[in-house]
Amino acid sequence: MVEDESGRLDSLFHALSHPTRRAMLRQLAGGQCSVGELAEPYAMTFAGASKHVQVLERAGLVQRSVHGRVHLCRLDARPIREGAEWMRYYERFWSERLDRLEELLRTEDEI
Repeated sequence: MVEDESGRLDSLFHALSHPTRRAMLRQLAGGQCSVGELAEPYAMTFAGASKHVQVLERAGLVQRSVHGRVHLCRLDARPIREGAEWMRYYERFWSERLDRLEELLRTEDEI
């Protein structure tokens, strides 16, 4: 179970690590797009865009359907929730540490 969770997070963060893929997700947040439409802003080939879409699919962020020669993609943002939960743990960790540091600095100023 831990390995499966780790694999999902690895896939998610790998998918989000590339600026083109993040931009594609933002574009898909506005609605369904073809792979060609996703490629258009980047002057990349269909094959290049398709490789990015495959990475997003492996992470569960994109669902692709094929209608004839048109590959349509839609966003599935559910995996982002798992990544956000993972990051929230560290947000709490650092918030607690910074609160403690602030408390120590105030105590030092009072001395």
